[in-house]
Amino acid sequence: MQTIFTTSPAEAAEFIKRGGTVAFPTETVYGLGADIFDEIAVAKIFEAKNRPADNPLIAHIADLRQITELSDCVNRNAHKFIDAFFPGPLTIVLPKTDRVPRVATAGLDTIGIRMPRFELAHQFLAECETSVAAPSANLSGSPSPTTWKAVAEDMDGRIDCILRSDATEIGIESTVVDCTSETPMVLRSGSVSIEQLRAVVSSTLVYDFSETESRRSPGLRHKHYSPRATVVIVENATGLIFESRAAYIGLNRPSAKFDRKLVCSGVAEYAHSLFEYFRECDRLGIKKVYCEKVPESGVGAALMDRIRRAALR
Repeated sequence: MQTIFTTSPAEAAEFIKRGGTVAFPTETVYGLGADIFDEIAVAKIFEAKNRPADNPLIAHIADLRQITELSDCVNRNAHKFIDAFFPGPLTIVLPKTDRVPRVATAGLDTIGIRMPRFELAHQFLAECETSVAAPSANLSGSPSPTTWKAVAEDMDGRIDCILRSDATEIGIESTVVDCTSETPMVLRSGSVSIEQLRAVVSSTLVYDFSETESRRSPGLRHKHYSPRATVVIVENATGLIFESRAAYIGLNRPSAKFDRKLVCSGVAEYAHSLFEYFRECDRLGIKKVYCEKVPESGVGAALMDRIRRAALR
């Protein structure tokens, strides 16, 4: 398959209309999209990514009116989150309509819905004239792509089109909140923090998963976000000793010398840089990446979630 590269949202949308797959930028990471109501097209996403069939997808919309095609049960709390955070890096999980194919939801009766705020993503989704199912545009298990070049590393020749733009703003995936019951539950942390969610709905909780339940949200059940290098979490940057073919990323300057290091100015920059830094280390043949631990408040909770999952072996 020849992958077409374009900067035109209208040109990219034509592939969606023809049942194809398109990688497109959002404010979080690049997504890999297909028409959510086309089962054959949705299946192409799983094939291109080598994605397990029990890992649900998120529906991306350009217009709030599209929600009624995806769910006919939007409760009061869901409306509050939509009013506060749409468009933005928040996904809400609602009961799905019969029109949404179960291949897109991993057999579940629920669907995650998000409206990106990034203008090029909005233009693309509007041109598609349908809701677009989209996980991150990477091979399953590898770091999510935050640049179009990272998408091309994994997807060139595997998908129909890549919509090119600048590096993504946030760098980690959306927060996912289950709104199917009276008490909203955070299924995946992201840049919309639990503190921000509770400011809108005070009863919001962070769900404590068992392994059998974690399929309710993308990014939880299977190994994710991992470079080829081994990821090691460290409490602080002091006390580290030199290792060849090793790298470091964190907020404080490390005491040891590394082949590659990135000292970030804050947690937001750390989160923004993490996935691309993992990919850069792989390109350089780095064998071990030390990641400094940060406090788990605000976006720090999402950052540490991604680092812990990357460190799983």
